[in-house]
Amino acid sequence: MADPGAVPVILRYDPEADPRSVRIGLPEPLPGPHEWTFSRALLEQGLRAPAESGDVRVWPLGRVQAVVEFHSAHGVSVVQFESKALLRFLRRTYMAAEPVRH
Repeated sequence: MADPGAVPVILRYDPEADPRSVRIGLPEPLPGPHEWTFSRALLEQGLRAPAESGDVRVWPLGRVQAVVEFHSAHGVSVVQFESKALLRFLRRTYMAAEPVRH
């Protein structure tokens, strides 16, 4: 059964635009920015331990979920994911991109 408070979000990755970043799109009716771009590494780190950069925070919630929190002048948006879904997304981003030289 679907969670009545669930809101669909869109995970995006464009290696040609920026191979180091991911984007999360939030639904239009929510206040504040509707798409957030942040470091792919932040998302990966946040699956293991609390991590933050600027207005984005990511942390594990138990063993099977993760939280991504976005702060703006309009307030805070909090999105909860299954960790497996984020790991699959990250795996696909690494397969899609050429290795990035540091």
